[in-house]
Amino acid sequence: MIKAERIAVLTGAGISTASGIPDFRGPQGIWTKNPAAEAMFDIDEYVASREVRVATWKHRLAVPAWTAEPNPGHLALVELERQGRLTGLITQNVDGLHQKAGSSPELVHELHGTVWYVDCLQCERQIPMADVLPRLESGDEDPACEVCGGILKSATVSFGQSLDRAVLDRAVAATESADLFLAVGTSLQVYPAAGLCDLALNAGKPLIVMNAQPTPYDEQATTVLRTPIETTLPDLVTLP
Repeated sequence: MIKAERIAVLTGAGISTASGIPDFRGPQGIWTKNPAAEAMFDIDEYVASREVRVATWKHRLAVPAWTAEPNPGHLALVELERQGRLTGLITQNVDGLHQKAGSSPELVHELHGTVWYVDCLQCERQIPMADVLPRLESGDEDPACEVCGGILKSATVSFGQSLDRAVLDRAVAATESADLFLAVGTSLQVYPAAGLCDLALNAGKPLIVMNAQPTPYDEQATTVLRTPIETTLPDLVTLP
């Protein structure tokens, strides 16, 4: 079990696979099974190609996030917060399952945005995804902004887009104020999220990596765990 009193947590897609949401780079990952799907996550491809947008919206309509439920891994981090030991829950996930599990929104720092909202790339209007899904279901393959006619996109950060600086600053602050950094279900290949491990290591903080596949930080980590997150994480955060 983790005995540190101040813990910063970084989560990736691996924590949500037990909730039925596939990861990206794992053996059954979206990009592993269909490398062409990466185009849907590239902002330049998305803006330039109606075909890519149609494919992306079709994918969005079918994503498991709409009905997925938190698993024991998510609930373990709620318990860590309840114990008063969580400095911040930094996530690369866009599924909203941490909040659905009961984690306080002010402690959840969504580095890559959220699938639950939609942005207009022209007028910057933001609307709930729930307002757009019915349009997709009724046959609108590439819904445009109803105010300005601009391209709509889920409020997630695609390759080629910058992270929200305020969110990243909060993630850095949570890391700096922690005694230990815990990386859960992330390949630690995407920056600047993975760089938070460097921030912790350079400050002499222990790093625990919990991921099914090897990561670039395994050799520097204090502990590396390959066991299932949904069973291992609850045990790690349980107080003696």
